[in-house]
Amino acid sequence: MSDYGPLLPVAIEAVARAAEDMRRKPPGALTAKGDRDMASALDYEIERSVREMLRVATPDIGFLGEEDGISGSGELQWVLDPIDGTANFVRGIPLCAVSLGLLHHGEAVLGVIELPFLGNRYAAAQGDGATVDGKPIRVSQTSRLSEAIVAIGDYAVGEGAAAKNRLRLALTARLAESAQRIRMTGTAALDLAWLAEGRLDASITLSNHPWDMTAGVAIAREAGAQVVGEDGSRHAAKSSVTVGVAPTLLDSTLGLLRDVGCPT
Repeated sequence: MSDYGPLLPVAIEAVARAAEDMRRKPPGALTAKGDRDMASALDYEIERSVREMLRVATPDIGFLGEEDGISGSGELQWVLDPIDGTANFVRGIPLCAVSLGLLHHGEAVLGVIELPFLGNRYAAAQGDGATVDGKPIRVSQTSRLSEAIVAIGDYAVGEGAAAKNRLRLALTARLAESAQRIRMTGTAALDLAWLAEGRLDASITLSNHPWDMTAGVAIAREAGAQVVGEDGSRHAAKSSVTVGVAPTLLDSTLGLLRDVGCPT
């Protein structure tokens, strides 16, 4: 399959329904997912609703959700984060998103991200460009790290967090010396959407879960971003880290990651 555009209206409808649920329903009970990690009852409710809608609308496409895992199979797979930024959502912080992407043999080829409390919807299908609220978007033309606003992913929690955070703290320190500003929004989907729109110049997440990244990677790429994995090669679902940048910042960003010991 090479034309993914016909699937975009289906994805938009699914995300719009989920975003409306976020706007009108409370988080509900919280379920611990490990040390300092959690899911809300609404995470599960949205995921199950979207899974069922897509099963009916696209029965030949598999599904991967953050909370309940895989159902179905095939060369295409929907990938959903029902609420990206649950900690923000639970606290009433408006930086959270619904993120629905499509993988084709592990490659991000379509994405829809809605920010329910900021009022924006980002969408892209491979080869068709990226939009926000129906208007075309492009990445920034920032060419120097000293002029760049760089988003970084959350610090690690759970098993092995101390070791993982030594690398994250080293990255933060180097960016503090090099970038214009650092931002940590708490949602990778928003980071990549804002990269696509040119609000951010780079997004660096030293981890990779397909539900966090698939939609944003597809949107950022269609807006002209370079999105790579841990070794600087093209990002895929199996990549260990996610680095998205305005193209002119790729070399300097990878150089900085090498400086702190990230295996790029």
